[in-house]
Amino acid sequence: MEETLARLGSIGLVPVIKLAEAAKAPGLGRALVAGGIPVAEVTFRTAAAPEAIRRLRAEVPGLLVGAGTVLDRAQAESALAAGASFVVSPGFDDGVVDLCRERGLPVLPGVACPDGVMRGIAKGLEVLKFFPAEAAGGLPMIDALAGPFSSMRFVPTGGIDAANLGSWARRSNVLAVGGSWMAPSALIEAEDWASIERLCREAVLALHGFAFAHLGLNNEDEESCRRAAALFSELFGFVPSEGSSSIFQAERSLEVMKKPYLGAHGHLAILCNDVERAVARFAGLGIGTRPETAAMDKGRLKAIYLDLEISGFALHLLRAS
Repeated sequence: MEETLARLGSIGLVPVIKLAEAAKAPGLGRALVAGGIPVAEVTFRTAAAPEAIRRLRAEVPGLLVGAGTVLDRAQAESALAAGASFVVSPGFDDGVVDLCRERGLPVLPGVACPDGVMRGIAKGLEVLKFFPAEAAGGLPMIDALAGPFSSMRFVPTGGIDAANLGSWARRSNVLAVGGSWMAPSALIEAEDWASIERLCREAVLALHGFAFAHLGLNNEDEESCRRAAALFSELFGFVPSEGSSSIFQAERSLEVMKKPYLGAHGHLAILCNDVERAVARFAGLGIGTRPETAAMDKGRLKAIYLDLEISGFALHLLRAS
């Protein structure tokens, strides 16, 4: 159970899938994996759902397959029999929750208010679906729930797309974000797997929100650092802001190091919405990290260096504020 939830969190996105024909499931699943989102929540809105889950499990290696829009215990039984690895409901049904808990399967019942969260806590749940996310109060509501329910995490779904995804992904109490925009029904019906793969790739980038933060320049020693910083100030008017190991300038977009650090020439700092999630993505690409550089803040990874250089510059991930 914990392993499945951890994987959902590292992926960060849950495509909500409506399949009218189970035969289209394998092609869709392969498009999701190729697009960098190896997970599918197959909704029980059509009779094809159980067979679609079976085919995805059997024919698409590496895909995490769950069942969505599960409304009652009978549908939950069907989902489990088909091989679903997790179950999602739009609301809170005790029968669905109890069955999944009995079977040791992650279940994410939908909640929209504190009462629902308290029901989830009473059932021993640590992750809930927040639905309908935008209509139920959006970001102000998810922020408000973080106060009294600091240990609960959510998978918001409903009204979220590539345009507002990043704002949700930055919340510490958001495990992953669900939505149907990554694999819309019209593209599934047309078997336009290339377009779905493209939408998935775009969603992955929107999830991470990568952006340039600053350039760090290595120097031999503090004296050479100060000479360089003085030149930047004299020539361009950059205002220095001194720290213990460097001098920041140009509104913190330039960091002049007081001694050599990682990277032949220095480092490039890249902002992202969630460092843990970004690390998981790069691990999937075969890129590791430098654990000794990790910086934590309130139990979350705030910064870390990748085990990679580009043009002589080390890469430094920073969590966006």
